[in-house]
Amino acid sequence: MFKKLMSIFILAAVTVSLSACSNQKASTAEAKANNNIDVVVSFNPMKEFAEAIGKDKINVKVVVPEGTEPHDFEPKPRDMESISKAKVFIYNGLGAETWVDKTLSTLNNKSLITVEASKGADLIKTTDYDPHTWLSLKEAKVETKNIKDALVKADPDNKDFYEKNYEDYSKKLDELYSEYKAKFDTVKNKNFVTGHAAFAYLCRDFSIEQKSVEDMFAEGEPTPQKMKELTDFAKTNNIKTIFMEELASPKVSETLAKEVGAKVEKIYTIESKEDNKDYIQSMKDNLEKIYDSLK
Repeated sequence: MFKKLMSIFILAAVTVSLSACSNQKASTAEAKANNNIDVVVSFNPMKEFAEAIGKDKINVKVVVPEGTEPHDFEPKPRDMESISKAKVFIYNGLGAETWVDKTLSTLNNKSLITVEASKGADLIKTTDYDPHTWLSLKEAKVETKNIKDALVKADPDNKDFYEKNYEDYSKKLDELYSEYKAKFDTVKNKNFVTGHAAFAYLCRDFSIEQKSVEDMFAEGEPTPQKMKELTDFAKTNNIKTIFMEELASPKVSETLAKEVGAKVEKIYTIESKEDNKDYIQSMKDNLEKIYDSLK
């Protein structure tokens, strides 16, 4: 009986101790989170870059929900409140988020550090500037530097931490660029077909060319004339893969692929987080699929 009572007592003591440790850890984590820099970002690529630089010293909130085209998004009052209460607000710019200027003009937070991540990028202009700068490994370095500078400004005590994370991330971008620059330099065919014209910056990085079913903002169905041009192009250039994206219409890509006897492959615009891949993984996947289609 005595041994049984002692066993119960010891078990109870261990349970209480473990519970106390668990609560202490939770409290420590909560206190740490409360001391972090509050960062609000417009959509997924900005989240990827901010977390790569800020890691566990920032709390990140995303305004545009997963699966939503950022160009078409309209912020709710709760979104505007989140931005107003943040220390740092990061957006891409160049019209990717048409709602930003109006939103920022209504805020009362004079100390808010705003970051137009694409500022200083080497821009591509058609009728307007192409906003898809994050889909270039080279321009991603510009964007992450702008984000790093803002985090240093918001939290100067941790400058070395942000600087090191930026250098580490830049190295990863450089390594991926070098790997695929060598690969793309070996292919003679430089043309591939996408769902919408999001990949001009990626193309410039590697001296390849995209033909797209839809325009850069994936607006509107292509005309019969545009479809005929794409069909003729695909047949003439022996295109074996038609790429499609999650936020652009897959049906048109599928129709074109069927017409020319090609397969359909998914490619990432990274506007939302897909297949649980981070930015580096998504870009590597994109580059490998495009390279395979050109061989």
